[in-house]
Amino acid sequence: MIKRILSDKLITLSKKFPIVSVIGPRQSGKTTLVNAAFPGKDYANLEEPDTRLFAQKDPRAFLSNHKNGLIIDEVQHVPELFSYIQSIADGQKSAGQFILTGSQHFLLHENISQTLAGRVAILTLLPFSTEEIYPFKKKLDYSYYLLRGFYPPIYDRNIEATDWYPNYVRTYIERDVRLLKNITDLNTFNQFVKMCAGRVGQLLNLSSLANEIGISINTAKAWISVLEASFIAFRLIPYYKNFNKRLVKMPKLYFYDTGLASFLLGIQNEKQLETHYLIGSLFENFVIAEIVKYHCNRGLSPNLFFWRDKLGREIDCIVDTGKKIITLEIKSGKTITEDFFKGLNYWNDISNGISFPFIVYGGSAQQKRTNATVLPWNKLLEIFSLPSNKTITKKMAQKH
Repeated sequence: MIKRILSDKLITLSKKFPIVSVIGPRQSGKTTLVNAAFPGKDYANLEEPDTRLFAQKDPRAFLSNHKNGLIIDEVQHVPELFSYIQSIADGQKSAGQFILTGSQHFLLHENISQTLAGRVAILTLLPFSTEEIYPFKKKLDYSYYLLRGFYPPIYDRNIEATDWYPNYVRTYIERDVRLLKNITDLNTFNQFVKMCAGRVGQLLNLSSLANEIGISINTAKAWISVLEASFIAFRLIPYYKNFNKRLVKMPKLYFYDTGLASFLLGIQNEKQLETHYLIGSLFENFVIAEIVKYHCNRGLSPNLFFWRDKLGREIDCIVDTGKKIITLEIKSGKTITEDFFKGLNYWNDISNGISFPFIVYGGSAQQKRTNATVLPWNKLLEIFSLPSNKTITKKMAQKH
């Protein structure tokens, strides 16, 4: 079994909070993680009808007599439990009493905000990151990961992505996700999800998307919220610092897993992927999702943005760590060209160089340039440990 990076943070927080919640998409490994981290705790899965009925009919009895604590899987199925969990946590005042998991973010958040505020630590577990999987599946070409994605069953059970994703879509997206908003028109919803996959890394124009499918803009907004609540997709918002007043204000759309996006796009093999018109967008999606996972795996909130003005000048990703600003240009090409640096050069001019600029690209060479550090895709996380260059670092020090 591949150890999850989040496990250390999970165990640490369980010694400080009476309740720890692990949320994330279906099949991301939440159950495996919590059972491995807390082998001495009792376990209950609310997806099982008899267990769910017990919890609904007699919540006090369901929650009692667990001396070493209780793991409750898919807790959002019985929201009535939260007030009872609160009462027990307040009465016993000991850490790590309850470990909760859930695959529907907004249901958990709604109940936590009402009853468990101040008593619960919330962590997000996404599918494997390259940081976790790369030592075991050390592939030289990023196409392998873009196509297969990072859901644990593909690696733990050696299931082919072409066999796994169709069942994932039928089992979870068609069954679970649409029920969040009681979506009855399954064909239109499936078309909507596929259209979203065709917009990865692009500005999300909900009006255009709604018109193209034949739904109202309010329906499109609601369905995007469904995809976000179930950890299928997320929006990256623009960086609003006013270096230039003529800025784009639409968010960009990304999927948490490029394997799912590739499947929805009908991409079946690496050769097809390499010539696909969206390979650049999928590579950008892959890099940004990896940065999101880096933060979530350490219990941190991703503070990511992009920047784009009305003339199309753009920075693909801006990471605000609280201590420094990291700017990233993401290029799927495997040969470094001067075009890679255009966006960063312009940004450095208008921002007085107050950032740490990096290029992350699809090749294998690492270079230290005057205006940026160039990193291959499999060394992406060095953006958090390497200063970009002495000139920029000096400007940062002078500014602060």
